[in-house]
Amino acid sequence: MGALWQSDSSNTVAPANREDEAPLPKKPRKRRLWWRLLCLVLLIALVLLGVAASREMRSSKIQAREFSRIAADLGYSLESGPSDSMFYPGAGPFDKRLGYSSLGEFQQRLLKRHYLIEAQARFSPALLDYSQAGFFVPYKEKIQAGLSITDCRGGDVYHYDYPQQLYASFDAIPPLVVNSLLFIENRDLLDPKQPEANPAVDWPRFGKAIVSQITKVLHMGGQTAGGSTLATQLEKYRHSPDGLTLSGGEKIRQMISASVRAYQGGPQTLEARKDVVRDYLNSVPLSAVPGHGEVHGMAEGLRVWYGADFAKVNARLNSTASDTRSVAERGLALREVLSLMIAQRRPSHYLARGRDELAELTDSHIRLLAQNGVIDAPLAAAALASKVSYRDWQQEPTIQPVESNKGISVARSRLSAMLDRPLYDLDRLDLSATSTLQSALQSEASDYLKRLADPEVAKSLGLFGEHLLTPTSTQQVRYSFTLFELTPDSARVRVQTDSTDQPFDINEGSKLELGSTAKLRVLTSYLQIIAELHDRYGNQPSAELKKVANDAQDPITRWALEYLAQNNDRSLPKMLDEALSRKYSANPGESFFTGGGLHHFHNFRKEDNGRSPTLREALRESINLPFIRLLRDLVRYSTYHGPNNSAELLKDDSEPRRQEYLARFADREGTAFMLRFWKKYQNKTSQERLDTFLDGMHPTPIRLAAVHRYLLPNAPQAAFNTFVRAHLKTEKVTDERLAKLYKTYGPGAFDLPDQGFIAKVHPLDLWLLGYLLDNPQAHFSQVVAASQFERQEVYGWLFKSKHKGARDSRIRVMMEIEAFLDIHQRWQQVGYPFDHLVPSLATAIGSSGDRPAALAELVGIILNDGVRLPTLRIDSLHFAADTPYEIRLVNDPDKGKRVMPSEVATALRDALSQVVDAGTARRVSGSFKQPDGTPLAMGGKTGTGDNRIEAIGSGGRVLSSKSINRTATFVFYIGAHHFGTLTAFVPGRSAESFKFTSALPVQVLKGMAPILTPYLQPGSSTLCNAQKVAQTH
Repeated sequence: MGALWQSDSSNTVAPANREDEAPLPKKPRKRRLWWRLLCLVLLIALVLLGVAASREMRSSKIQAREFSRIAADLGYSLESGPSDSMFYPGAGPFDKRLGYSSLGEFQQRLLKRHYLIEAQARFSPALLDYSQAGFFVPYKEKIQAGLSITDCRGGDVYHYDYPQQLYASFDAIPPLVVNSLLFIENRDLLDPKQPEANPAVDWPRFGKAIVSQITKVLHMGGQTAGGSTLATQLEKYRHSPDGLTLSGGEKIRQMISASVRAYQGGPQTLEARKDVVRDYLNSVPLSAVPGHGEVHGMAEGLRVWYGADFAKVNARLNSTASDTRSVAERGLALREVLSLMIAQRRPSHYLARGRDELAELTDSHIRLLAQNGVIDAPLAAAALASKVSYRDWQQEPTIQPVESNKGISVARSRLSAMLDRPLYDLDRLDLSATSTLQSALQSEASDYLKRLADPEVAKSLGLFGEHLLTPTSTQQVRYSFTLFELTPDSARVRVQTDSTDQPFDINEGSKLELGSTAKLRVLTSYLQIIAELHDRYGNQPSAELKKVANDAQDPITRWALEYLAQNNDRSLPKMLDEALSRKYSANPGESFFTGGGLHHFHNFRKEDNGRSPTLREALRESINLPFIRLLRDLVRYSTYHGPNNSAELLKDDSEPRRQEYLARFADREGTAFMLRFWKKYQNKTSQERLDTFLDGMHPTPIRLAAVHRYLLPNAPQAAFNTFVRAHLKTEKVTDERLAKLYKTYGPGAFDLPDQGFIAKVHPLDLWLLGYLLDNPQAHFSQVVAASQFERQEVYGWLFKSKHKGARDSRIRVMMEIEAFLDIHQRWQQVGYPFDHLVPSLATAIGSSGDRPAALAELVGIILNDGVRLPTLRIDSLHFAADTPYEIRLVNDPDKGKRVMPSEVATALRDALSQVVDAGTARRVSGSFKQPDGTPLAMGGKTGTGDNRIEAIGSGGRVLSSKSINRTATFVFYIGAHHFGTLTAFVPGRSAESFKFTSALPVQVLKGMAPILTPYLQPGSSTLCNAQKVAQTH
């Protein structure tokens, strides 16, 4: 082909018949040319891109422009009402600690507790999109935050800053600390030649990190390098889940978030970079210490790990003194700081088991600092010669106990319960709260109660004498005091204190036998029943009333019907006045069948035994037997008129449809009772359920045996013995008797009704507890389905024809238990704090227990004309101030709930005033006066609780009696807006030697008059600021 082509080179026209010899194309040469040009262009572009990238790495101008533009749109504003544009942060350690992650939960909890959102932050649309995309919200994060509580005047009650010590500004940090940190972590961070530098990226370090990760993926070995700058480390341990970087995506999120945060103030970032250094030193995580908790920041790290004084360490590091001692101290300070900087990489290891390894690493870094001119040779030598001393936390605990303050305890405990957070976590929330307490009065009252332990002070106040104290007994008596103020929307706690040095609060955290104060609860229920009967029968004609009265089966209904039939003035106030004038015998000679056995009751004064006082007089003079008999009448009323009228089944034994009726009755009423018991156990653990059940019964060996063998039929003898003895703390039971009880009441020996009768508890209560112990997560629908047979079984024994006497005895026990369930509901409506009453007439004189604060609430209802207002201890809460998560909540105005007729409240106020004017509290009468000398209206009820464990013999005879505590209480109101309680209390066996009565708290309150009077004047509002409440919409 080559030769032929050459020989024909002169021939320029191809022959027509040579179709197979087309000319060769020229395109390959053109393609090669374009490819070369393209490669050249790409090379130039790469060179230019490299040059631009290199310039950008040095100057960060593009980043500064773009990130500043993005950050400028990421705003938020605080506006009235709940936010419709909010995105709460995730589970970052600092977001959790400050409470930001839990704000949604807190908000819902507080709304349920009658708070309203006064104002809340709104995200801008750009910020909402940004945060929902997963990035961390940029804002000026707080270097110090914690719980702050103020009182009703705005004065400080409690303030906790975390961390407690820190570098307040960059300039406060010793240059040696800054230079050492930058050398170790981020050397060019503060380079002034790069005014727009992005602190989130250290390009050489980032490149090494990428290469090391690639080699790690390819299993090529080598040491893994980290690419985190101080700025990204801040994002990690503050906002990443658990403070960790678990993926490349998480690292990118940290870097972008740190970049946007750095440019919030504009393209110039030097000040932001200084803030990074400051914030890092103030917040770097340094593990945790037993008895102290988490450790954050250099200040806390130095104090907790080394016992070093933060101020002294900084002073030494700033020092320029060159004497041997100063250089040695400076060297030790440098070693301590450097070791913590290094330890942050693995703090739980280096500061515990890896201390020797940490010392070696610190030595290496000291040498490197010297070699690179960060520190001079003498300082390096001193640092290498020094050795850190770790703090002995047992000899030097990191948290020092401080004198307890009941006002602080009350406010913190209330917040802890409201937010469902332990006190440790509560203190670290970014939260400011306003308490209702009057801290000045709280302090004066607390000091006064503590001074009562001094015999000279007690003597000067008239606390010695009959039914009071002796000079040798003052130090053993504890006192508690509460004072509430009625405001339009709530009952605000102004004082809540006691004389103990314990955080335990007698007023709210106790269950005490408060004696005759229970008579006020009994009288309240009685007058409410009178009002119910008036409402039911008040408009019926006399002739009809007389017919109904003949069929009445309880004394209260019979009296009410006869009164209405015989009197023209049927007004409720008049009827209530006559009801209080009814007379009841004070004779103690009668035996009362109650609580499953015969009991005898006594009056405090023997001279009352032959009287038949009116109920008004019996309350005024606190006579026991009339109220025992009145409570018996209430039991009878509830038996015949309550929602669960078992007595109706005994009326007609010949009813043909009896069995069908009984089946329906048992199912309906059994379910109703089951629901009551279910509410008692709801939201409790198994142990709490068992404790609640046992707390409602009077323990005896037989009763405890019946309960244990039913609930835990497979438990061994040893466990049975332990259980019985644990709940009979003052009664010794032999092994032989326990063995007999274990066998006698074992599985199958008795059916459920018998087991309940033996234990003197409602059988369905016993069954439900057993079911819940086996099925702790059961729902009520499951309980109803599982108890179908038991509900029939429990009621079946009531109608057996044989052994009528024994059956009637059982009927009385069961009817009393059911009646007390009805009475308990009445008491709960007016603030009774516990889940049950002991089904015994002894409840009339305090055997079911009470709390001082709950008694005060009852008096507050009476003072407020029968309307129950919520009790308030926290007025407002302000979370996350000056952040994108800010929210302010205030008390929701509440008009309250009427729980008793106004006429009943008026009658009770009058009866209580007579207790002060001429009764058991008369010694305090006239002690509180207005400026013109007019006495403030005052009323109250006294009570003495001698809580004893008694052994009862046949016929109700007391065989032995041992005191376990003694209480004396005065619950009162003063003026039109203030009410409260004062309780004297002696715990333990030492109470045996005390004979004081309620005269003691009455006299103590009288001594408080000079302290309290200025705060109780009409219109004074307890010298508090006007309360702030949300506006209703």
